[in-house]
Amino acid sequence: MPELTDPIVELGKRLGYRFADPGTAEQALTHRSAGPVHNERLEFLGDAAIGLVVADMLYAEWPELAEGDLTRMRSSLVNSEALACLARTLDLGGLIMMGTGEQHGGGFQRRSTLEDAFEAVIGAVFLDGGYAAAREVLC
Repeated sequence: MPELTDPIVELGKRLGYRFADPGTAEQALTHRSAGPVHNERLEFLGDAAIGLVVADMLYAEWPELAEGDLTRMRSSLVNSEALACLARTLDLGGLIMMGTGEQHGGGFQRRSTLEDAFEAVIGAVFLDGGYAAAREVLC
């Protein structure tokens, strides 16, 4: 019989990050169908943190580019499909806690669910460890 792994510990391994507050990570992995404490607020924070980290990296890497060019580059890197792809790479779908109906409906594979979970996880890292931690996880 395979050993069960705590989803928070597993998430930390996959990210290379140890949460000081495991409750924040648990919330990041909780879909709204699973209960009243879920990941939507962390998703909001993560979206902004991802945008800031990518903007910071592009700004430093491409000093000769104008604002419009940097904006287009950021948009090509930070979009629904790209974030869902990162979530799939981390196999986040298997860690997301969701209600039975959502689970049976394949919610753990849905692009929007994966994108939202990835943003929430980065929001949790940002909240837990600050900008430097979010940048480290994303880079």
